[in-house]
Amino acid sequence: MSQAEKPATATADATTPATAPPSIRTRFESKFPRGLIIRLIAYLFVGHLFAFFVYLLFVLGGQNQ
Repeated sequence: MSQAEKPATATADATTPATAPPSIRTRFESKFPRGLIIRLIAYLFVGHLFAFFVYLLFVLGGQNQ
């Protein structure tokens, strides 16, 4: 069991200040990971580029008929 999952004891509450800094776990859960944002932007760009390519194929194919 990690330190964050253990129940708080009375002695720990007395020594912990009221305005404790946020834990690493809290900060991590409140922010998106940088890699996720980069992948999201890359997938959106590649997805739109692929959609444009397919659209271009239909436009050029329609001109030949």
